[in-house]
Order: sequence, then C-alpha cells, then structure tokens
Amino acid sequence: MTGTGTAGATPGRIAGIGGGLVGFLVFVEFTSGVLQGYYIPLLTDVARHLDIHDADVNWLEAAQLMLSAIAVPILAKLGDLYGHRRMLLLSAAVTAAATAVLALATTFPLFLAAWAVQGVYAAWLPLQVALIWNRSRRLADPAAQTRRATGLIVAALQLGAIVGALGGGQVGSVFADQFWLVLLAPGFLVLGVCAVVALRVPESEDRETGTVDATGAALLSVVLLVITGGLTFVRVNGAGELWPWLVTGLGVLLVVPFVRYELGRTDPLVDFRVLRSPSMWPVQLTAGLFGVSVLGAQGPLSTYARTDPEVYGYGLGLSTSEVSIVIGGYVVSMLLGASQFSRISQRTTPRTTLIGAATLTGTGYLLLVPFHSSLPQVLTSMVVAGLGSGALVAALPAAAAAAAPAGRTGIATGLTNTTKVLGGSFASAAFAVALASGAPVLVDGGEGTAGSLSGYVTVWVICGVTAWAAAVALVFVPRLAFSDQPVVADPRSVAPEGTA
Repeated sequence: MTGTGTAGATPGRIAGIGGGLVGFLVFVEFTSGVLQGYYIPLLTDVARHLDIHDADVNWLEAAQLMLSAIAVPILAKLGDLYGHRRMLLLSAAVTAAATAVLALATTFPLFLAAWAVQGVYAAWLPLQVALIWNRSRRLADPAAQTRRATGLIVAALQLGAIVGALGGGQVGSVFADQFWLVLLAPGFLVLGVCAVVALRVPESEDRETGTVDATGAALLSVVLLVITGGLTFVRVNGAGELWPWLVTGLGVLLVVPFVRYELGRTDPLVDFRVLRSPSMWPVQLTAGLFGVSVLGAQGPLSTYARTDPEVYGYGLGLSTSEVSIVIGGYVVSMLLGASQFSRISQRTTPRTTLIGAATLTGTGYLLLVPFHSSLPQVLTSMVVAGLGSGALVAALPAAAAAAAPAGRTGIATGLTNTTKVLGGSFASAAFAVALASGAPVLVDGGEGTAGSLSGYVTVWVICGVTAWAAAVALVFVPRLAFSDQPVVADPRSVAPEGTA
C-alpha cells in the first residue's frame, strides 16, 4: 500500500488510503483485541488472587468502562484538535503503564485503579477510524473505503481477542504460581504499539478549532460516579434497601443537566447535536444497547463457565485453559461476523446488515436462558451472538463516520464508543448486583463464592432484550444510510450545518 490515493482508486481496495496506514493500524487493533480477550479466562483466578467474590470481578469491568466513557470523548476531541495519531500514542503509553502497575498490584483498590486506567485503549478504535476517514475522504467512495478498512482492523481486533483468550488461558495455567507474570505479558505488545504509532503511523491532516470541555468532563464524571456508587451501595447493603436505589436514580436524573449543559455549549465534550441526524441517533442508541452485551457480559460468561456444577448445581466446571477455548470460539464467530460485514452490506444495505446483526446478537443471548447446562449448548448460543456482535463492532464506527459532518469524525466515532462503554459500564455494575443477589447454596449446605443462577439468567435476558431493542431502533434509519449514494440524495444522513 503506497501513496496517498486518488479519487480514482479502484473500488474494493483499501490501498488508496495510503502510506501503509491500515497495515500498521491492524497491529494496533490486534493488540487491543489481545487486551480484551487475554484477561477474560483469568477472571476467576483474579478473584482468587485478590480474595474477592466472583460477582465482584464485574466491578473491575464497571470501573474500566466508566473511566473509558470519560476518556474516550476527551481523547476523540483532542484528536480533532491536535491530531488523532498524537492521541493514539498518548493512550498507548498510558495503557502500557497501567498494565505494568496491574501486574504488581496486590490489593483490590490498587488493582481496580490500574484495571480502570488500562481501559483508555477503548479510544484506539475511534481514533483509528478517524485517521482512516481523514485519508479516505479524498477518494471517490469514502464511506465504502472506510467500511472496508474498518472491517479489516476490526477483524484484526477479533483475531487478537482469539489469540488473547487462548493465550491467557494457557499462560495462566503454565505460570499459575507466578501470576504477576501472567498479568504482565500483554504489556510487551502494548510497548510495540507505542513504537509503531510513534514511528510509522502518519498524522491526520484536518484540524478543528476549539477547546476541551473540562466542565462537561467533570459533569460526566459525577454522573457516572453517582450511578456506579449507587449500584455499589446496592451490592453492599442488599437490594432490599431503598436509599442505594435512590442514589442510583439521582445519578440517572443528573444526565438531564449534563445534556442541557452540553447543548448550550458551542464546543461540547459530547456533541449531542450530532444526534439530530436520523442516521446518527439510532447508531448511537444501538452502540449503547450493544455495549450491555459485548462489554458487560464478558465477566459473567467467564465465571459461569468456571463454576463447578458438582458443587453449585449449575455451571460448566471448566479449567482456565478450557474456558479460553470457549471464549476463543465466541471470538472466532465475532471475527467471521466482522469480516463479512462489508461484503453482506454490498449485497443488501449497511442498514439492513446492522438490523440483522443486532437481531442475531439478541437471539444468541436469549438462547442461553433455556440452553445453558452443557458446553455444546453454551458454545452454540455464543457463536450465534458472536456473529452478530462482530458485525456490529465493525459496522458502528464506520456508520458513525459516514453520518458525521465534516470535521466532526473523531467526535462522532468517539461518541459511538462512549455510548457503548456507558452501556457496558452500567450493565457491569448491574450484573454485579444481580449475580450477588441470592447467594448460591452449595450441595453440602454452605455458602459459596460463585454468582447466583438467577443472576446469570438475568444477565442473559437483559443482553438479549437490549440487542433486540437496538434492532428496532435501527429500523428508523434512512434506508440507504451509511452508503456512498445518500451523501447527495439524502441530506438527512449528515448532521445539519451550523450545529457544531
């Protein structure tokens, strides 16, 4: 892949994007996938390492996703202002440092803080999509080029998640007595990302004027802290107490003044005015609902697979290495879904493909409600969910980029990730409460550390229903949205000018 591309680039190729950019970003997103997959089969081992309940590992995910929800829009905005490559390098360096601290942490608070900070890698994908879109806009078919390139790097993400899941399980088994080394291993790949971005990835050219909305970031932090804090109190004090639920409700109500403040600014942290486009708001709503399952359900899947049915009467009773195979099978299906998204979109429309992907995701999780007693049943359900999830992971950032107005690509793709991690953060905290309620009783009558079966069923139902709700929301998207044709034919596919 050479040159910067021309308007006459051959359709179906991504070489015109230029400079080997996509090839380098493939490695970056592969590493992101490793980080996402590596720790999942180790979550039960992490719980034993920190001496916490299985349900409490969801707080790790909730904290990481909460910080990501704050960091992603800030980094996306800084990318639009000062360069997407620069912010990609900064986030990679922070991720490397957090991974090192994670390996050395021996207490739950320090481990929780390092795990949360490591989550800034969530900004990598929207920053990369913005870099790709910046290069492809000069071509004749920018939306199609962005979809193809995004599909490729998301396929690398899923491949990395497969390698991470399988590698995490195997490394965890081999070096079980040196768990710090197990936790540190992905950090070497992150250092490689720092080197690649610093030396090989070209900077984006477009710049937007403005400043970072520090007050908006503070308000968003308060909203997330109050909601997550309320759910934490529910976990500690029990679901029967009223006041923790009131705190959680207060956090939800605080969303209203946050949105009003952002709408009143000419240069907001989260540009909710972008949502006025009929092609944009269903995408962002879908991202939030999709985050519930793709981010919030990873921990419960891992711990359910590790739960011993001979002790608790449910679960699969798998070892660390065996769980990595289950996670690997799920991520392989995500890889297939991501890699086929662009091809299927060409035969139908991107909108139709998105609806089908969301429907598949919901169906897979709802199948777990009656079918969860054996490995083949669980694996089959997760493959169905994974096919749809992989397509959504590939489709949503590209769809947001195609629907975004000029100069707001980073904000639009960042908003997609923000809404996704918000959905995952709230879901992780809620799932922690659900799994902890109704403490499981052992066969011998004692109380164990596993999550409750009713909690797992609740997780699956919520994941399935929210995915189907996303499919319904996507029905309201204009029929030819996100393709190259509607740029002129359907002006509604772009947010109104003058709303920045």
